[in-house]
Amino acid sequence: MERIDHKALLEAQVHFGHLKRKWNPKMLPYIFGEKKGIHIIDLNRTNDKLEEAAQAVKSIAKSGRKILFVATKKQAKEVVKEAAKRVNMPFVTERWLGGMLTNFTTIRKSIKKMQNIEKMLQDGTMESVTKKEKLVLTREKEKMEKVLGGVSAMNRVPAALFLVDITHENIALKEATRLNVNTIGIVDTNSDPTKVDFAIPGNDDAAKSISILTNYIADAIAEGLAERAASQEGVDGAETDEEIAERNRYEAELEEEGGGGRGRGGLNDKKDKDRGGNGLAKKRPGGGSGHGGGQNRGGSGGGNRPKTGAGGFTKKP
Repeated sequence: MERIDHKALLEAQVHFGHLKRKWNPKMLPYIFGEKKGIHIIDLNRTNDKLEEAAQAVKSIAKSGRKILFVATKKQAKEVVKEAAKRVNMPFVTERWLGGMLTNFTTIRKSIKKMQNIEKMLQDGTMESVTKKEKLVLTREKEKMEKVLGGVSAMNRVPAALFLVDITHENIALKEATRLNVNTIGIVDTNSDPTKVDFAIPGNDDAAKSISILTNYIADAIAEGLAERAASQEGVDGAETDEEIAERNRYEAELEEEGGGGRGRGGLNDKKDKDRGGNGLAKKRPGGGSGHGGGQNRGGSGGGNRPKTGAGGFTKKP
């Protein structure tokens, strides 16, 4: 990807940092200077780090994995939401639920509940319930849609997180660090750049600055997805994203239901059919069951009974 022009970064106010007294000393390598008590960010370092982060997200998107966009600040919500939707990636813009990554199983149950309510509202199941029950379910669905709507299509823990203001999104950053998830973040002069894997020094408060940096990352993801689609063209048997999501959902449901013995019955049935057809053991000619063999074969066999003569009766001594 082409580097962003310095003039565009200056117009977007990416170079403005925080007050000098609020700075983090670990941001020193990314600070160009100071003017009127405000730190100025070095845009050369911003461009270098932005390009490095773009290459990382591009490779992740090309491999078919997801990148979660996180921005709950007022001035960043709409910008990040539109950028994530444009590249079909999950996003969180309202509130980060504690355990959204570390307790992902419970989050999936809530998403499934929300989808079930939505399905009931669409297929006419709600017509048989009272007006009050319908109102309660509708409000519950709207509440969950507001918080979980952006991650409803996320079937597994994402491969990376893109954060706007890592100080504000500290809970999400801690969860990602605990699960060894890659983190990319816009880092201002009051933040610690060592907490994220790919730090992008820049102004995380101005809407224009957030927009230009976020859209650059989204463009890199779009390039990765385009290369993935081009590599899959003409390849027989290549799985689409929908097929992969369906397979992952099926495997997750099997794990929740405890399907540890999957496939055993089929193997046993096959073995039984090989032995005697229809799962029944073949009868050996000449008895072997003990009672009828002597009469049918002239007393030539049957379990542990003693040998018999003609007619199947035991000879007296």
